[in-house]
Amino acid sequence: MDSVTQIDQWPVANASTALIGKDGTVLDAHGSQKRPYRLASVTKLLSAYAVLVAVEEGALELDQPAGPEGSTVRHLLAHCSGYDFGDRTVRFAPGARRLYSNAGFDVLGETLEHAAGMPFADYLREGVLEPLGMSATELNGSPAYAATSTVADLARFAAELQQPRLLDPTTLAAATTVEYPGLAGVLPGFGRQQHNDWGLGFEIRNGKSPHWTGSASSPDTFGHFGQSGTFLWVDPAAGAACVVLTDRDFGPWAAEAWPVYTDALLADLTG
Repeated sequence: MDSVTQIDQWPVANASTALIGKDGTVLDAHGSQKRPYRLASVTKLLSAYAVLVAVEEGALELDQPAGPEGSTVRHLLAHCSGYDFGDRTVRFAPGARRLYSNAGFDVLGETLEHAAGMPFADYLREGVLEPLGMSATELNGSPAYAATSTVADLARFAAELQQPRLLDPTTLAAATTVEYPGLAGVLPGFGRQQHNDWGLGFEIRNGKSPHWTGSASSPDTFGHFGQSGTFLWVDPAAGAACVVLTDRDFGPWAAEAWPVYTDALLADLTG
């Protein structure tokens, strides 16, 4: 698939990518698969998965109180607790609006730490990273944005998101279904969306426009992108997932290049 070589034309010093099939096979890859990159908000996918593992283990409940008054773990995961983006100022009532919040994920981390009696980074490592063989991935700080990883490691995670072993498939299916449908909000980097749909930690494409995935991406596509120039999407209709890591912060270059790249991959898959 020649499409993976498109990353060589991007205005970045380093870029790495992999396309992962539904069975976990790496269908194609380009760039260093073992170079560590900052994940920025792609970290949230790993953190959300750790929270879901904790729910299945009984350490947490999705509807237990967490965050502002009236908010729950579910609200925090779905970015509608009412917290501001960067701090714990409450801007809206829980469930009233989709307000993307790093602060909400920090509170999720603290909630899990209290419930499990161990640091969030340790729970993430023991509950998610080690079982998946993600030995090059580390969280050093906020559960919202402070992980580093490699394409090789995230390819393992992308395989898990297509054929889960750590979660019951029904749990992952629920987490990648829209929570609190119909909420408007701003998709960072792409502006206000009338239906700014999210699941439990996973952004869901649906009909968003503009968007960082491709015009050919199915509405069921889910994942996340990071301000460090990174993304991971899973497209169930295509039976594939893609990881891209770069060392240039997100900006107009990415908003232009990423959808073109995704459409090229999908065209190669179907062609």
